[in-house]
Amino acid sequence: MYALATILDRRLRFGLTVGGVALCVMLALFLQSVYRGVADGSVEYVRASDADLWVLQSHSTNILRSTSLLTTRHGRTLDTIPGVANASPILFLLAGVQLPGGAATTYVTGFDPESGRGGPPTIVRGRTVTGDGEIVLDRSFAAKYRLSIGDRLPIRNDTLTVVGLSAGTNMFVIQYAFVTLRTAHDIIGFSSIVSAYQVTVAPDADAAVVATRIRERMTDVAVYDRATFLANNIREMETGLLPLLFVVALIGAVVLTAILSLILSVNVLERRHEFAVMKAIGAPDRFVAGLVVQQALALALAGIAAAVIFFFPLIAAVQALAPEISPVSSPGQIAVAAAGVVAISLASSVLPNRWLRRIYPLEVFQ
Repeated sequence: MYALATILDRRLRFGLTVGGVALCVMLALFLQSVYRGVADGSVEYVRASDADLWVLQSHSTNILRSTSLLTTRHGRTLDTIPGVANASPILFLLAGVQLPGGAATTYVTGFDPESGRGGPPTIVRGRTVTGDGEIVLDRSFAAKYRLSIGDRLPIRNDTLTVVGLSAGTNMFVIQYAFVTLRTAHDIIGFSSIVSAYQVTVAPDADAAVVATRIRERMTDVAVYDRATFLANNIREMETGLLPLLFVVALIGAVVLTAILSLILSVNVLERRHEFAVMKAIGAPDRFVAGLVVQQALALALAGIAAAVIFFFPLIAAVQALAPEISPVSSPGQIAVAAAGVVAISLASSVLPNRWLRRIYPLEVFQ
């Protein structure tokens, strides 16, 4: 109780310190939730696909930051390979959408609506694309630009009608949009170009054997099974995002350590006489040092509690202001952030305990 009473004695300082800890915890939670949202949105399209194999241009390994150009001739060749039940073409392209507030860019995905492969992983409103002249937008993109089902969007020389909104298609910096393959060809101006093929193998065929046959027949393509292609896209997403989040989190941890170390050190110096009295009456060094650790933990736990209270309203406000940011939170993320802050609080008690060791019992008689 003494440890808690000493930090509550300076209520303004206590409040400001808890607020600083809470902000750092909220930063950690926000970074985790943004990472999870980006991770889900970036690879959910690939994860949701039921294709057994992905066929791309020979140098391409993913669809996030890699260009792949194939032709419809590749599709005709795939159809003749034993074990291939279906080869669905997909065309990815960056396209500008003309909106009242200016142009916006979206990751247009053209697919064959008859097979359904390559289309939106989840429809949350409306329906999927069934014909030319239609488009499905990511719900975050639609919310950001205040678009709804039935709106008409001019893209290049065409005007498309919004028929549905999708989820799992927000890559943070850009969002998917889905059209028919023919519409995508009209946008790009070439009717024989595709980006990839999603291949479904026959029920009695082995995917690895079929992949080998494809490589032998077409030497200018790369073939990936579902697990490998998903791993490629996850790795590409992490290399572009994780370093940035790590640096921001590291800066937050350093700032929090400095705040707690300073506050605890000031508290030790202000109560120097009281600590000298404790040592004079025979209090063990472990007990005296434990008081500082208890103060650090009290500040950390209070900050964690405040962060949890204010974090979810903050997330709601962020999503209202910037719908393209789609954070995903979980109890596990809160536990990780809390464990990190507790560890930082323990590390922050090292410096004030060094000051504490310089306090001697004879100072009582000064």
